Amino acid sequence: MNARAPAPSVSATTDVAFDIAGLNKVFRSKDGNDTIALHDVDFSVRRGEFVTVVGPSGCGKSTLLRILAGIGRPSSGAVSIGGRVVIGPDRDIGIVFQSPVLMPWRSILQNVLVPAEVQGRDMAAARKTAMDYLELVGLKGFETKYPRELSGGMQQRVGIVRALVNHPALLLMDEPFGALDAMTRETMNVELLKIKERSGTTVMLVTHSIPEAVFLGDRVVVMSPRPGRVTQIVEVDLPKPRPISIINTDMFGAYVSGIRAHLNAVGGLD
Repeated sequence: MNARAPAPSVSATTDVAFDIAGLNKVFRSKDGNDTIALHDVDFSVRRGEFVTVVGPSGCGKSTLLRILAGIGRPSSGAVSIGGRVVIGPDRDIGIVFQSPVLMPWRSILQNVLVPAEVQGRDMAAARKTAMDYLELVGLKGFETKYPRELSGGMQQRVGIVRALVNHPALLLMDEPFGALDAMTRETMNVELLKIKERSGTTVMLVTHSIPEAVFLGDRVVVMSPRPGRVTQIVEVDLPKPRPISIINTDMFGAYVSGIRAHLNAVGGLD
């Protein structure tokens, strides 16, 4: 297992998907008791990489994701995607939240096509992309169904396809499988890796689950308790494609136990 300290910014290199430099976030309070959510966060992600972020509750993982998505502003520091500083929502960024937030009055295909409609994309091309991804995630034949007719796992698949329909350069995922049962969650993890392989999109996923972070990630970014800092970045050298059975191997267990021990050392576990 190869763990290292956070590396300096590498935004000058051509293979960087996004770069986080000196990021700080403070939530101001009228009573003067400010909350420091993020402190001096620095790391970069390469194009096509799958990076997972793990840490205790309240460490600023979701805050970091919102800043990357352009729906939150840092107090200082900067985030750049493709060399452009993020100052607001960007059409090159897709987002998947814990709840898929589907429109109940629209069919599954209509829900998937919402981003293409909003951004004025070529609808014929978007429809073809949507149908291809729906087939990939096992939802062929459900295009005309409505969200109420789908299980929680199926609805989350729709949310992922919706985020990918415009071919985003970066896919951000905030605890997308946290509300699912354990078996469905494992299935979704395997399917997500297949989607990632098919799309080639750069992915950053936030999770509370250390095994999930290791299974999915090319690298695992480990954050400390509040104020959130990057205390470790672990390179995950596991073979690809990754079958779910890999979680039973000694190598996988070594990654998980190593990250857990590190979190325990920095006060991230009770």
